[in-house]
Order: sequence, then C-alpha cells, then structure tokens
Amino acid sequence: MTALLSLSGHALAALFFAVLALWAWRRDRPPLPRTRFVAALGLTALWALSVACMGEGERGPVVVAVLRDLAWLFLLLRMHRDIGGGRGSFALGSVHAMVMGVIVVAGLSSLSTIPAAQSIGILLRLLALMGALLLVQNLHGGQAMPGRFTFAGLATLWVADCIVCAVTYAGGGGGEALLLARAIAVLVAAALLAVALLRPAEAAGMRLSRAVTYRSLSALAIGAYLGLIALITSVIGAIGGAHVRIWQTALIIGATTAALTLVSSPWLRAWVKVKLAKHFFHHRYDYRDEWIRFTETLGRPDVQNSLEQRIVKAVADLVDAPAGLLLVPDGDGLGAGPDWNWRDDPPLAGRSIELVAHLSKSRRIIELDAVRAGRADRRDLAAVPGWLTAHDSAWVLVPLPHFDQLVGAILLSRPALARPLDWEDFDLLRIAGQQVASYLAEARAHDALAEARRFEEFNRRFAFILHDIKNLVSQLTLVARNAERHADNPDFRADMVATLRESSDRMTELLARLSQRESVAAGDVRPIDVVAVVEHVAQSKRARHPVACAGEPRAVAAADPVRLEQVLTHLVQNAIEASGPGEPVTLDVGEDDGIVHIDVIDRGCGMAPAFVRDRLFKPFVTEKPGGFGIGAFEARQLTLAMGGRLDVTSREGEGTRFRLTLDAAEISQEMEQAA
Repeated sequence: MTALLSLSGHALAALFFAVLALWAWRRDRPPLPRTRFVAALGLTALWALSVACMGEGERGPVVVAVLRDLAWLFLLLRMHRDIGGGRGSFALGSVHAMVMGVIVVAGLSSLSTIPAAQSIGILLRLLALMGALLLVQNLHGGQAMPGRFTFAGLATLWVADCIVCAVTYAGGGGGEALLLARAIAVLVAAALLAVALLRPAEAAGMRLSRAVTYRSLSALAIGAYLGLIALITSVIGAIGGAHVRIWQTALIIGATTAALTLVSSPWLRAWVKVKLAKHFFHHRYDYRDEWIRFTETLGRPDVQNSLEQRIVKAVADLVDAPAGLLLVPDGDGLGAGPDWNWRDDPPLAGRSIELVAHLSKSRRIIELDAVRAGRADRRDLAAVPGWLTAHDSAWVLVPLPHFDQLVGAILLSRPALARPLDWEDFDLLRIAGQQVASYLAEARAHDALAEARRFEEFNRRFAFILHDIKNLVSQLTLVARNAERHADNPDFRADMVATLRESSDRMTELLARLSQRESVAAGDVRPIDVVAVVEHVAQSKRARHPVACAGEPRAVAAADPVRLEQVLTHLVQNAIEASGPGEPVTLDVGEDDGIVHIDVIDRGCGMAPAFVRDRLFKPFVTEKPGGFGIGAFEARQLTLAMGGRLDVTSREGEGTRFRLTLDAAEISQEMEQAA
C-alpha cells in the first residue's frame, strides 16, 4: 500500500510540474527568467516521472536528478546576478560552479557499481544540497514575495532530498514510507511554485490573506507532524525487535504530549506569529483587519467594561499585550485609572511632572525595558520616573495626546514574547493613541456638559424654592405687622396660628426638597485651633452615636472655621451612617512637616474602589434614597477653597478613612490670650 501511494505521489507531482512548466511558458510575463524557469520545472517533472516508473536509485532517476539540480542552480545564479546588478559576479559564479561540480561528481559516483563509491556519492550529494540551500537562504532576504514562494518551494524540494540522502547514508530503514513522505514534500513544493506564478512582482493589487495563510500553514504543520510520526514508526517497524510495539506506542504518546505542550505555549504561538509575519508578508500588520478590530472594540456596547477599559484593550490588542492600565491626569502628574486584565497591583504613582511635560511635547512612545537598560533616548531617561520602571511587568508607555493637551497615557504589560518595537509598531501605536485620546476627550466633554446641565436644573429648582420662600417670608411679615394691632382679637389669634402652622408645614416641605444640611456663609482663612473645631463637631453628634477624638492636642491650621466645621460635619455624618450601632467613629488630628491632617475613621461597610474613583466626588451621584448627591462634592470644594486636600482610603467590609489635609499655621495672639 505504501509503495503504491509513493508511486502515485511521484506521478501526480510529475503531472503538476509539467502543468506548471507549460503555464510558465505560455505566460506573457513570468515572475522569473522564462527559459531557465521552464527548464527547471520540466526537468523536475521528468525526475518525478522517472522515480514513479523506475524507482529510487536507478540510473535514469539519478541522471535526471543531477540535471534537475543543475537547472535550478542556473536559475539561482541568474537571480543572484539580477539582484546584485552584476556586482560580485565572479564570486557568485565560483560558488555556484563549485556546488554544481559536487553535484555532478556525486551523480557519477552514485552510478558506480562499487558500494563504497555509491556511499561517497550519497554523502557528496548531501553536502551539495546543503550548499544549494545556503545559496537559497542568501538570496531569500532581498527578494519580493513571488521570489520568496519560489525559494520556499525549492527549499522544500531539496530538504526532502537531504533527508532521503541522510537516512540512506546512515543505513537506516524506512524504505517506501520515506519515499512517500518525499512525494508529499514534492507536491507541497509544486503548490508553493504555483503560488509564485499566481503572484508576479507587478501584481500589487493581489493580497495574500493572513487568516488563510495561518490556517493553511497550521494544516500543513499538522500534516507534516502526522507524516513524520508515520515515517518514524515505519522505520522502527522496519528495524524490528522484540519490543517494537512498545517503542512505537511510546513514540506516539511522547510525540503527542510534546506537541500539545508546544501548542499550548503562549510564547510559541507569539513567536510563530512574528516569524510568519516577517517572512511571508511585506508588513507586520494587516492594517485593514487591525483597524476593524480596533474600532469594533471601542464601539461595542459592553456592560462589563467601561469606555476607558475598552480603550486600553483596543490598544493592547494591537501589540498582543496581555493587560494594560490607563494613567489619568492627577494634579500635575499621572495616577492609576481604569485597567484591563491588570492582575498586579498598579504602580505606586509618585512625582511625574517631568513625564507629563515630556509626553505632551514629544508624544514619544517609550519602551520601558530600554529605559531600564539605559539604552533609551536621554530625554526619555530624564523624564521617566522610578516608580514606573520599578514595576517589572510594565513594557510600553503610549501617550494619549489631544491637540496640545495630554489626556492620559496607556501602560501596556509585557507580552509572552517580549520584543523590541520597530517603526511599524511605533506608527500604529501613535495613530491609535491619537484616536483613543479623541474618544477620551469627547467622553469627558460629554460628562462635563451633562454635569453643567444638572447644575442648571438644580439652579432652576432652587429658583423655584426661593420664590416659595419669598412668598412665605412676605406672609409671615404681614402676620407680624398685624399682630401689633390685633393681638387682643381671638379670631385674629386663631387665624395667626393657622397661618403659622401652614407656613411651618410649607417650610418643612421646602427643606425636605432642598437638603437636610444648612448652608453657612464662609469667612476668611486664618489660624484656628483645629482640636476645638473637631471637639465641637464630635460633641454635636455624640447624642446619637459614639464619636471619639484623638491625636495632636495643639494643632493649628490655616482654615476657615465655618467651612471646616461644615466639611467635618458632613464627613462624620457619613461615617455614622456607614457604621453599625455602637461602632465608634474616630476623629484623629495629627501634624507633620508643616501639614495638619484630620482623619475621619469608621469601621463600616466601606466602598468599592470603582465607586471611590468614578462616583464618590461626582455631583448629583448618590446611593442614598432622597439624597442630592452633592455632599462629598461640596466637602472637597470647600476643602480646596481653604487650600487643603481631601483624600479617601476605603476597603469593602473593613471601613473608610477620609483625610483632610491643611497647611499648618502659627498660633495667633488671640489664641494665646484665650489659652
């Protein structure tokens, strides 16, 4: 059965090469020199036919094989001269002549009846074929796509012959199974040469599909793997022995396990993808497919991932990065924002003013591995902070510029196959960064517009409430004026009581509609005794919930006492609402290096990081029934107005710490006198 398949395979290969020779001869503009190309194809067809008719090792196939190899080498020599423009013709001719001479000597030795001469002929042919493969490799780097397919087909043909020669010289078995494997390789070589004929150099409009290429090569690799396993098992069977079945079974199990392990390796898949893109295509990326995937990721409605997370994913997918983190503007620097698949803790953000200025001006994509090794541009080395390079998985930093403003940056995690970026990667990431920056800027502008509209609605509602309050004030003023003249009239007193009750009910309703908090006018920032304000706020809340005070007893800060009391009242009220019954709320005052901080600590339910980052300080966002959602927003605004800062640290199920930071101040004379 194997012999029949081998014969049929070589016969079919002879037919294919004959058709290719006729096709190349009839083409007006073949991709390679017509005469030499047709001669090589025709002699290859004649060789395959002779092997099918006479068998391997006979005189006829040996002679035709020598002629076939010489024809292909003449074609390679012509292509070398065409590419080199005539430079180095003598050296190239000498190398080709040497390889041709060895092939002729090997053929003559193989025709000898002396076994030793035949063995030497096989060895010489093996060496000559290896030299021919080196010539193919040397020519492969400078050729266009049709030449590459020609070289791939020729290399496949000669590699198969090398394997046959090596097995024969080593005295191994395999016989018909080995010839069957070579017949399959010759058919593959014919297919590759057919592709070369289909893709002439001037046919720029034709495009080889990457998906089809990857799938075809995967199928070819699977076929080659199965063929190799069948060949090796046949060789083991031919060698024989008492435990041949055990060895064959062990081979199949071991080879299958190794193949599954290799296929499941992310590094190997990434390596294969890079190599295929490098050697089969002019460009690393199929820009049409990449941009379609990019825009689909950005525009796809996704309830689980926000726009920021989809932006990070879209950019990470371009370079096969497994994760990414969006760095957003935070004061004068950058801070950690939403992430996609970022499993590690985010980088501990520190001072990054220089980085923001550098990215805004240069818009450079920074390879952090080059920065760590000291090989990066000096401007990158000076701008990238240590907290960014200290994170081992950080790979590439992509800025997001929008006009003359930096709206953020995307930090990509290192892929399975970390490689240096080239000009195609930089161009693609730069364009993608500008595109997603416009998405981010548009989303933020939309949020700002929606916030302004909510403020407008709030102001409209407040104007209505003021109108109602004005009417109530007018009504009460009239009652007070008439009371001076008609206080002794029982009917007037009854009417006055009814009016007051109605006014009280309407004012209570207005207060419920507006807020439960009293708006207090603010004074000037001055040195104040922080502990006194803290104690006053704590005392006002202790009737309903335990509130403890601790820390520095003589802390003095530059603040407005009215605003400070309003902020602390809101924070303590929130802490009480989040705490369980009897769970104390702590007010801790501290002073350090010219800074006074007041911590409001509870052991309540805590808040999720996403809520703290995206919703806590947003106006009109609340989870309290009937709340306006402006308490935390107002507290931060009042703190900023005093020149302070309000930060929050929270863990779900553990509690929350609000830290109000103010500048320390000197004790005033009035405070010394009061003390």
